[in-house]
Amino acid sequence: MADNSEIRYLTPPTVDVKKKKYCRFKKSGIKFIDYKDPNFLLKFINEQGKILPRRLTGTSLKYQRKVAQAVKRARHLGLLPYVADMLK
Repeated sequence: MADNSEIRYLTPPTVDVKKKKYCRFKKSGIKFIDYKDPNFLLKFINEQGKILPRRLTGTSLKYQRKVAQAVKRARHLGLLPYVADMLK
C-alpha cells in the first residue's frame, strides 16, 4: 500500500507575492478628475461598464468617490455607456 498522505507536485506551487496597493491620484498629485476625459475613466470601469471597487484599483476613499461621480456625469452626458457587452 502506498502512503497517500504525501502530496507531490510536478512543478512547485507558486506563491503569489502581492504588490502594495497605492492610490494613483495621491502618487501623481492629481486634484481634479475630469469627467470629460472618457479614455482616462475607462481605467476604472470593467467590460460590462460597472465601476471597479477600491479593493481592485487601490484608489483611496476620497478619490474613489470623485471617480464614481465623474463616471456618472460622463454617463449622463453620453461620453460613457451605462451598459456595454465588451467595452474594452
